[in-house]
Amino acid sequence: MDKNNMNETLNVLETRRSVRGFDPERMPSDELIEQVVRAGEYAPTGRGMQSPRIVVVTNKAVRDKLSQLNAEVMGVESDPFYGAPVIILVLADRSRPTYIYDGSLVMGNLMNAAHAVGLGSCWIHRAHEVFDSVEGKLLLASWGIEGDYEGIGHVALGYALKEPAEAKPRKDDYTIWVK
Repeated sequence: MDKNNMNETLNVLETRRSVRGFDPERMPSDELIEQVVRAGEYAPTGRGMQSPRIVVVTNKAVRDKLSQLNAEVMGVESDPFYGAPVIILVLADRSRPTYIYDGSLVMGNLMNAAHAVGLGSCWIHRAHEVFDSVEGKLLLASWGIEGDYEGIGHVALGYALKEPAEAKPRKDDYTIWVK
């Protein structure tokens, strides 16, 4: 990797922020979504086993159903996806000992790639609870997903309504260097 690409990669990693306000009317192109998903597919996984599954939801009715289920778990009536028109669900196979780590790395790659292509994203929790529910399991079955999968997280994806705030300074004791 040349120095310019490395600097660009580091810039993406340092400037990505969680977006908590999306333009619900502005749907990213399939091409942009595919670029983001491809980055998720290339996340490291334990022993290269690729235990996660990625589900891209652009269907508004399904997206709204996921929002409702997530809000019920959270105990709120507002949209926990902040108006994002795209929801990317990451599941991982519980039979793999590294499944939570594998799925978490996919989530990170998805969010960093979103920023790299000009989209906003936010990790939304409660996928575990949603997809352990009867209704969640029925959704998985309707999508042809069989097996013992756990919801790792949802990525709310779309165009930000406003620029995210600057990063807070990193804490002084974030890294301990033992030489």
